[in-house]
Amino acid sequence: MKRLSFFVTIIFVVSLFSVTAYAQEVLKLGIPLPLTGTNAKFGEIEKKSYEIAMQEINAKGGVKGKKIVLEFEDSQGKPEVARSIVERLIDVKKQPIVFGEYSSSCSKAISAVAEERKVSYLVVTGATDDITQQKYKYVFRLNPTNAYYATGLMSFLNTVVKPKTIAILYESSDFGTSGAEDMVHQAKKAGIKVLVKEQYEKGAVDFRPILSKVKAAKPDVIYMVSYVMDAALLMRQIKELRIDSKLYAGGAAGFAIPEFIQNAKEASELVMTATLWSPQIAYPGAREFAEKYKKLYKDYPSYHGAEAYSALYVVKDALTRAKSWKPDDIRAAMKSTNMMTAFGPVKFQDKEGYTNQNFMDTLVMQVIKGKHETIWPQKYASAQYVYPIPKWRERK
Repeated sequence: MKRLSFFVTIIFVVSLFSVTAYAQEVLKLGIPLPLTGTNAKFGEIEKKSYEIAMQEINAKGGVKGKKIVLEFEDSQGKPEVARSIVERLIDVKKQPIVFGEYSSSCSKAISAVAEERKVSYLVVTGATDDITQQKYKYVFRLNPTNAYYATGLMSFLNTVVKPKTIAILYESSDFGTSGAEDMVHQAKKAGIKVLVKEQYEKGAVDFRPILSKVKAAKPDVIYMVSYVMDAALLMRQIKELRIDSKLYAGGAAGFAIPEFIQNAKEASELVMTATLWSPQIAYPGAREFAEKYKKLYKDYPSYHGAEAYSALYVVKDALTRAKSWKPDDIRAAMKSTNMMTAFGPVKFQDKEGYTNQNFMDTLVMQVIKGKHETIWPQKYASAQYVYPIPKWRERK
């Protein structure tokens, strides 16, 4: 019995030592994402991109000698679930920094928790303007806000199209509403009259009543802020109703991912969209990331993937530079971030009413021969834009 007791004690001590050593060697980071529900497609793009970055970082020694272990938690796209996940990550798991989520509503919920707990939070894709307009000290945003999504598109409209009228269709979410309001503001500045401004419920199956108003108004531009299934259905029904316009344009999101082309099919051709990033962009590491993603998953990532991929590098950079992993030291490191990523330059600034906001150029893509091509600004273009756009009856 004494000998058995001795061996049990030895096994216990060795196990305890192994667990402690493992804890010292790894850095576990929980990430809330919508892995089920209507936004699951975006969650999957981001999850795959985080994993690519994790593998690259770990291959180069990790973060201060610790290997990163990512643990993805399904928020289902619900703010209350995202909030509870982050409360547990901070309060129970003592995670030194939080990042992730997809939608604006979930990002807003996490921002409030992070600021209350005084733990740095990196917003990765949530775009509604007010997230970084609260004067939060611990909330940082990698992606441009809704107010800047369409700057590249507006440049194209003002330079090439020179429209006099526009119709704006948008889904009833924080992202959709703020994107529509921003376009109203930008159209007014450019002297473009808004003929139609219509909100719809996400997941609608028949846009014909709204589109009938658009057809009657005959706007020069039809601008839509939608997620992928709505974006595809809108364009299919615009084609079906033969609603002609000088330009069909999306406010990023669903219009900027390959699934839009797959679902809208011929109706997607020549549609333009604002976007924050393109696989063709010449940022260091952008093309390598895009090709690696395509090799693994048979298609190029959207800008959401580039944001997630780069976000982990931003977190790694801040944790590496921080004097310690105490909240104020990490916040100070985040605040002094100034780096180039595959997504573009990252520097958190306080200006134009925003706090800890990253500012950068936005782009325009157009579907040309069944493929997204970067067409504006011209210095970033992978193909020449197609304009004027033929009427539906003139197309094959």
